[in-house]
Amino acid sequence: MAMAAAHEQPAGAAASTSSPPPRLRVLDTAAVPPSPAPPGPAPPECSLPLTFYDIFWLHSPPVERLFLYRLAPDADVPAILSGLKDSLSHAVRVFYPLAGRLRLTPGTSTRYELHYRPGDGVSFTVAEYDAGVDALAADGPREVATVAPLVPPLPPGGAVLAVQATLLLPARRGLAVGVAVHHAACDGSASTHFLHTWAAAARKEAPPPPLPVIERSLVPDPRGLYDAFYQTAPTSDDMQVVHMVPAEQLLATFTLSRDDLQRVKDAVAAEAARRGVVAAPRCTSLVATLGLVWSCYQRAANSREATSSAAASSDDRKTCLLFPIDHRARTKPPLPDKYLGNCVGPAICLARGHELAAAGAGGVLSACAAVAAGIDEAVRGVGTSGMDAWMDRVREVAASAAGMLTVAGSPRFRVYEVDLGFGRPAKVDIVSVAKTCALALAESRHGAGGMEVGVSLPRDGMDRFQKCFADAIAALRDHDQS
Repeated sequence: MAMAAAHEQPAGAAASTSSPPPRLRVLDTAAVPPSPAPPGPAPPECSLPLTFYDIFWLHSPPVERLFLYRLAPDADVPAILSGLKDSLSHAVRVFYPLAGRLRLTPGTSTRYELHYRPGDGVSFTVAEYDAGVDALAADGPREVATVAPLVPPLPPGGAVLAVQATLLLPARRGLAVGVAVHHAACDGSASTHFLHTWAAAARKEAPPPPLPVIERSLVPDPRGLYDAFYQTAPTSDDMQVVHMVPAEQLLATFTLSRDDLQRVKDAVAAEAARRGVVAAPRCTSLVATLGLVWSCYQRAANSREATSSAAASSDDRKTCLLFPIDHRARTKPPLPDKYLGNCVGPAICLARGHELAAAGAGGVLSACAAVAAGIDEAVRGVGTSGMDAWMDRVREVAASAAGMLTVAGSPRFRVYEVDLGFGRPAKVDIVSVAKTCALALAESRHGAGGMEVGVSLPRDGMDRFQKCFADAIAALRDHDQS
């Protein structure tokens, strides 16, 4: 691989005042086009109109995933980098719209499209970074300013996908692969389908994963939701996006084992029975994970403001947990599982702050009941007139709720199976949660049915959350042994 002259750039404007940030040295940046498929040419020029599912995310910041890998001591680094670039070209051949650009459809003022033309490519950056893989892959709190440079920005001009491969020093024993995706181009299911396809190409796996379905006409819009959503699409300010990550912002990972999740389910069922709740919430592993973490999050927030009169007045207000629900199998007719685009709608979960933060199992029951109710409402609304009010409801909740916590990722995406030819990742983070006030959700890398949740908070907030989470897990385990 030809290398451009290296240049350095700081790790980020939000670096901690406690220590100087590492330096990122960019070695090369190139546009990786779709590889020709012998004996045919590159994909032809095409324009994919954004659907109402896509336009919902028009103003969203990119989703930034970071995969951290350990390399063998005798790893052939030049061959690894060359293989990544070649296999990326093969994956882009299959997902060629992601090499294109988001733009206004010519001759219109409100219609957007994903436009690809021969010659377009995905930005692929190679860099070096003065940080070891072990420290970066730790579960404990790490400064966001330290990990953020490992994910590339989207190039200007409407690009929807960018990739960065960063060698981690000393001794090049680690590799960070950062991927940034514009959410208006596709949702998490589609973007991780792309990542699995790239990984299969890197491993020269046969047969490859199923092809994506590139056909936007499969999403009808009889009620004109595109126009309604375009007029009221949430901006980054509506979604409480932080444009500049504050200094001292931290990112940490909290793991729930399968046994922990079962303890949450048992505690919720027991508390519902003790209260005489006729219809206990359906407590799946997803509900148990989000319920426990949401309750801990609110408990940590309340402990910060326990003596504040503002906290006392807002404690009775509802807070919101907002996360996407996949609609592919729920539309009529169902969309293909590998549809390339967005096909998710919001699940809006509401509960009063003091109920979420209640001691013992009471707070977790309230949280799990609200999550289960939000999912049920979202599922029932697919394909109904209730979809017309999505934007209005999101904006209303953002304006009126005492707080809004969103969720990115899913255990269904199997991010720990993204093996690019040198083993499974040691750690996967969604770095963009530091900007979007979100939780990052994934399957546990330790397997066996557990869950991982990434949390980003300022240092003092992280200390409180860690304590609340540890206390909650300890209480569940003590109750299980009693």
